[in-house]
Amino acid sequence: MPKGKIGLVIFLATEVMFFAGLLSAYWVLRAGISPWPPADQPRYPLFITGLNTIVLLVSAFPMTLAVRSHERRGQLVTRLLITALLGTAFLVIQGIEWVRLIGFGMGVVSNVYGGLFYLVVGAHGLHMAIAVLVLLFVLARSLSGRYSDKPQGLLLCQIYWLFVVFLWPVIYVVLYLL
Repeated sequence: MPKGKIGLVIFLATEVMFFAGLLSAYWVLRAGISPWPPADQPRYPLFITGLNTIVLLVSAFPMTLAVRSHERRGQLVTRLLITALLGTAFLVIQGIEWVRLIGFGMGVVSNVYGGLFYLVVGAHGLHMAIAVLVLLFVLARSLSGRYSDKPQGLLLCQIYWLFVVFLWPVIYVVLYLL
């Protein structure tokens, strides 16, 4: 196995533990607060975030197709660009929802309900923003034909992208639906 892939696997294992810790802390703190959610706090936006989850999940398809078409630069670039646009749309919609929740009085330090929400969703948002930046870097390199014969960097980008994409539904179910 290439060194880059080994490093990424180790990194993602730490990320799994990081998010498992965050979600565990969420459950422990939530169990100690009754009622949950607090009566005076706004509810998480289920519908728009559900649609946004679909946007993010859809981004996995052009990313996967990009890797498969690494020898055809035009298709590779187009598919990476679509993936980056979908990831950016996800982040923008999440940002709009954060602004709305803050406007409704749910702040980071107002109570545990808001603090946990922003911590978990914000950690994912940071990882998503990093994934978009990495994807833009890979996109720029693909314009010069960098991945036509050795797609290792493209494959590593895909693995990280898919990790961040498929982590989100877990967060959505735990925070929004349960």
